[in-house]
Amino acid sequence: MNILLLGSGGREHAMAWKMVQSHHCDQLFIAPGNAGTSAFGQNLSIEVTDFTAIKQACIEHSIDMLVVGPEEPLVRGIYDFFQEDAELTHIIVVGPSAAAAQLEGSKAFSKKFMQRHGIPTAAYAEFTADSFEAGKAYIGAHSLPVVLKADGLAAGKGVVIATTTEEALQVFEEMIVGKQFGAASEKVVIEAFLAGIEVSVFALTNGQSYHIIGHAKDYKRIGEGDTGPNTGGMGCVSPVPFMNHSFMQKVEERIIRPTVSGLAQENLKYHGFIFFGLMNINGEPFVIEYNCRMGDPETEVVLPRLKTDLVALFAAMDNGTLEDANISFDERSAATIMAVSGGYPGDYEKNKSITLPAANSIANDTMVFHAGTRQAGEMVLTNGGRVLAVTCYGNNIADAAAKSRAILADIHFEGMYFRKDIGYEFPC
Repeated sequence: MNILLLGSGGREHAMAWKMVQSHHCDQLFIAPGNAGTSAFGQNLSIEVTDFTAIKQACIEHSIDMLVVGPEEPLVRGIYDFFQEDAELTHIIVVGPSAAAAQLEGSKAFSKKFMQRHGIPTAAYAEFTADSFEAGKAYIGAHSLPVVLKADGLAAGKGVVIATTTEEALQVFEEMIVGKQFGAASEKVVIEAFLAGIEVSVFALTNGQSYHIIGHAKDYKRIGEGDTGPNTGGMGCVSPVPFMNHSFMQKVEERIIRPTVSGLAQENLKYHGFIFFGLMNINGEPFVIEYNCRMGDPETEVVLPRLKTDLVALFAAMDNGTLEDANISFDERSAATIMAVSGGYPGDYEKNKSITLPAANSIANDTMVFHAGTRQAGEMVLTNGGRVLAVTCYGNNIADAAAKSRAILADIHFEGMYFRKDIGYEFPC
């Protein structure tokens, strides 16, 4: 079948790398893609929210399956757009409906969903401009730290953990009164801080049945030792040693099954990935967030460890046979480390020339996934804050991370930075 993949990051490069390994994939198109995805298919210069242009591309290239990488087109209703157009209804769409995508698109919606279905999460309250004074009073009486979240999509920047009441009040005012994130912060969710270890679990579901396709631990802070501002993710490891059978059994029983059951009960059409952002508190899992797609850079370690044909799983999801699918994993560990532009996550410059190791010098246990790159003739240039994700397999996390660092030593661009301590909690 012919497949169109939407997105331009490291997640999409990893998905392209995985999907072309399937004998079900005849041709792959990526919109808009990056300098790395062009090795696996044809990049199309189309924005991920330009539904009209996406439709035209699907017709022109006889697309059979649309795989949606980022969240914005899902929240904007690309699934519904395809279902409601007679020329597109035959195309398998990997992604939820707009109504179901509110699990990510609205923090308030997701918290209420969890409450309705008894899914463990932090206590919370929500406020708007109309309840601004009540929100200030709520913050004043709240224990510290306290978490403030812009309700809508804010490009991963709408969450602040405030350690003082003064900071929380300032952030609250910036979001509500200052409209820091536009419409995304017209409503703000304030919730209790959960102290634990943040981890992620990924499932593929058709809204009735599901399969777990992997789990990972992301490293959000820019600085080593988990210091400094939050980023979109500086690296990731999988499998996470403490996510053993006992912990994962709790995740399934208390979180994944009630979530999928809740989708069915509420008639929310869901044909795609669910990202469960969890906090492990002394072996007990709590949900901090849902995402309605794969994570980045989690995808860059989850998909290399998934041995099962990904396109076949998508087809099973669509035809109702997902629960019969067999899932298998590579037993090796995987670690990915992000190379980022100087100044990231603040201001940074683009269009820096990248020197990459020769393809024949990279071992078959190593993958260099492009995140923020573009092709300019024979050169590959930086085109984002997070530029490359280097993923390696290893006998354990420390081994895999060491291999990734060794590859990064042979990659160069002006201002390049990467964390050298990814996986530091797992020394062997």
